[in-house]
Amino acid sequence: MNALRPSAPSARDPARAGGRRALSFLADLSQSLAVSLDLKTTLKPALARIMDFMQAEGASLFLLDPATNLLECKICAGPVDIVGLKLEVGQGVVGRSVAENAPQRVDDARRDARVNARVDAETGFVTRAILCVPLATAQGPIGALEIINRRDGGAFDEDDAEVLRLIAAPMALAINNARLALEVAEQQRIRREMLLARTIQKSLLPKRRRGRFPLIGVNLPAHEISGDFYDYFDLPDGRLAFFIGDISGKGLDAAFLMVRVASLLRWSGGDAPAPAAWLTEVNAELCRTLQNGRFVCAVVGIYDRNKRAAIVANAGFPPALLDDGKDFVELPADGPPLGIVKEAQYGERAIDLGASALYLFSDGATDVREDARSRLGADGLRGLIRRYAALAPEPRLRALLGELKRRRLVDDTTLLLLQEPRGSEVRELLALRFPARPIEMRAVRAALRAALDAEEVSPELRDRLVLVVDEACTNIIRHAYCHESGEVAPDCECGSIALRATREHDMLSFELRDEAPAVDPARIKPRDLSECRPGGLGVAFIDATMDVWRVEALAGGRGNRLIMQKRLAPKSENE
Repeated sequence: MNALRPSAPSARDPARAGGRRALSFLADLSQSLAVSLDLKTTLKPALARIMDFMQAEGASLFLLDPATNLLECKICAGPVDIVGLKLEVGQGVVGRSVAENAPQRVDDARRDARVNARVDAETGFVTRAILCVPLATAQGPIGALEIINRRDGGAFDEDDAEVLRLIAAPMALAINNARLALEVAEQQRIRREMLLARTIQKSLLPKRRRGRFPLIGVNLPAHEISGDFYDYFDLPDGRLAFFIGDISGKGLDAAFLMVRVASLLRWSGGDAPAPAAWLTEVNAELCRTLQNGRFVCAVVGIYDRNKRAAIVANAGFPPALLDDGKDFVELPADGPPLGIVKEAQYGERAIDLGASALYLFSDGATDVREDARSRLGADGLRGLIRRYAALAPEPRLRALLGELKRRRLVDDTTLLLLQEPRGSEVRELLALRFPARPIEMRAVRAALRAALDAEEVSPELRDRLVLVVDEACTNIIRHAYCHESGEVAPDCECGSIALRATREHDMLSFELRDEAPAVDPARIKPRDLSECRPGGLGVAFIDATMDVWRVEALAGGRGNRLIMQKRLAPKSENE
């Protein structure tokens, strides 16, 4: 019977009704804040709704500026406009709410030391009660939400504080999301600008001249864009003008300044002034227009191919290196960087190039890190130059660039090499002689891979070529010298294999020589792959990969030579 009796009204029913009302308001508020990432569109009407829901006379939203650590009123509702008011963290009710990351409640504003009475004094508004909660995020408070004066004249209570704290949560989320969206948009804008800057920079670099041209340059940015540059161009009298430079500073400002300075140097050098006068003219212009302490380090020069003589002038750039194959001669700067001293004077150096090589390089080449602390340094760079000195200029420069890439770049790196090509256009990429043993092949593969990387052979083709040479060497070891699984048969001689890789224009050639008994070239053929039998796939792989290959027996009945050739696909001029 008791179960059928109407129950008496519970004291908790009003609380439940208030809770449902608060939850409904939170749902509506969250939905309205999600409509747009534009804070001006969403926050102002949301703040007015919060003021009405909380039955307050005024409301304000303060956001924290991480750069200044000041709280600024961004939006307010009610009779008094305090937009733009700034407070320190810890100052007043709002500042303390953020500093402590906790709600602040003031029941009697006239007697509470936390209240800043200046606003009331300036506006005539009478503040009686205040409730303020932080806009909390996982990274800490990003501002505060404050309401002023209950409309019924009473004070805010703990329930009001809890409801306002819950209301602040979706507002903090909306603000944080909007800020993240703005950051992403800003990053995308910067990325687009960097891509544009890099495209402009690359367009200013000279197109590589094929054939027997004496100047070769490379530019390797440490990041998306570079502050380094180089250029070379023909003068009316048949000589060649060239320059290389490094802009102080980083980022987009340095990148766009690089574009301007490179254009200025080319324009000024077009009339073929002496290098010292060339630098003097550019320096005067940069001293007049550069700002924020920027400056430019550069080397300019003019080269006469008929006399194999150059004249260079250096404005604060790292010392150039003249290498005659035995010794290095260091050519230090002849004056200060451009853009610092308007009356700066620059000297010149005459260089009898002959068969020597002149290396110009930005400080990024010596600043690369061997490990976490140690720099490559000038001595380390000289060691790399000496390691690849036997190579022709273009593969040598590529090999140097490859060595620098394998280390950690900390600055933009630019290299410019001036050297007359040697007699033949056939360039030796690699020359090795090694014992005909399987254990030697790992080092051979590594050396050949590095040589092909220096030629910028695509990774896919490089790996196929390395595998072809490895297969050919393995056949020589197993069949000519009788090695199986690394062991030497008792009746076999231990010989060696000579590998030579060369390039002539776009043709790669690989030559393998052995000292084994001569073979009959007619018997070395790729097998019919339709035959189901083991072995014989090495020659088939060589035949499938190489454009041309042949085996020759050397005179005297001993020794064989395998020649394999592969033509590279042509590259665009900018590659």
